Amino acid sequence: MFKRPQFGPLFERIQEPRRFIQVLSGPRQSGKTTIVGQILKELPFPSRYASADTQEAHGSAWLEQQWNAAREEYRSRRPAGGFVLAIDEIQKIPAWSETVKKLWDEDGRNGLALKVILLGSSSLLLQKGLTESFTGRFEVVRLPHWTYQEMREAFGFDLETYIYFGGYPGAAPLISQEQRWRDYVRDSIIETTVSRDILMMNRVDKPALLKSLFELGTLYSGRILSFNKMLGQLQDAGNTTTLSHYLDLLCAAGLITGLQKYSVAPLRRRSSSPKFQVMNTALFSALSASDFTAMRRDPAAWGRLVESAVGAHLLAGAAGQDLQLSYWRENKFEVDFVLEKGKRLAALEVKTGRTRDGIPGIGIFIKKHPDARPLMVGGDGLRLEEFFEIPPAELL
Repeated sequence: MFKRPQFGPLFERIQEPRRFIQVLSGPRQSGKTTIVGQILKELPFPSRYASADTQEAHGSAWLEQQWNAAREEYRSRRPAGGFVLAIDEIQKIPAWSETVKKLWDEDGRNGLALKVILLGSSSLLLQKGLTESFTGRFEVVRLPHWTYQEMREAFGFDLETYIYFGGYPGAAPLISQEQRWRDYVRDSIIETTVSRDILMMNRVDKPALLKSLFELGTLYSGRILSFNKMLGQLQDAGNTTTLSHYLDLLCAAGLITGLQKYSVAPLRRRSSSPKFQVMNTALFSALSASDFTAMRRDPAAWGRLVESAVGAHLLAGAAGQDLQLSYWRENKFEVDFVLEKGKRLAALEVKTGRTRDGIPGIGIFIKKHPDARPLMVGGDGLRLEEFFEIPPAELL
């Protein structure tokens, strides 16, 4: 069975003699449940797994029941390596962190060395559940979308297949029947994420607007669009503050984001027009009117998809690495992506032969920021195949 690179470090960490709480977060269908299942199966000591994604899991009482069952099994067996309790979809439990804190502190007083793994969908888990009182009791492990190397090793994807069909392992077996694949992505990933992870966990006064913004942002991936222009394209759009908030929710759910314009002044970044970026190209392809063959024959559409794949790779690699991703534009001159960590900068231009809104401006950017590292991806620059095998931090 294929195992993600994160398996090894997680497996070793869980075997440490101390008790701990691991919070494993990531987008839907990034393999959180699978990787924990693999780990529990290979552990040399017992464990208990339960999912809050059931009709019985209505609140903190259910969570306490699962925790108490783990306590009783630990007391009865006293395994040398400890005992692991894994709770999936933890974000479904209201005020879950307060309950976990209470139970965790009780275990400390009673000398119960439970090891706890909490799984949740995307950073919505952290935003909605964690409280200041929980600080210091947990470690967050973020699981991103699957990379090109992982999809190639697990499912035999070549580069073009990965660029179009993206990195959702659950959808991979369906790509030979593209309509089934599209239905799966729309129903099992998009609709589930929007309706269950966003709308059920956040106050959204205009759910139709949020869904319309997702569709607009997905199909405009790789393009800069001001909030005022969005207001003109969306019905019942409210105001720019509402749109900005909804875009933040879609980003936290692992769907799309709006990259800010690079500037040394933080206020200018926050007030800039966002550049839409899908976090997995499968989202773009599933909503597109073109199938794989038609998309591949359309240089402009394929070029935008390639740029989106590059951006998605950079975003996934930046998570948890203290890296920031943005774009740069001045007058008509544009840099596709700016990657930064501290004072280190890399300016990336994606060469795909596509028709673009602005003029390549990497030379002008380097004149303004001479310490930045210029990189061309595709064309005469770094081969796409090679680019997707490089962790973004190594580009700086």
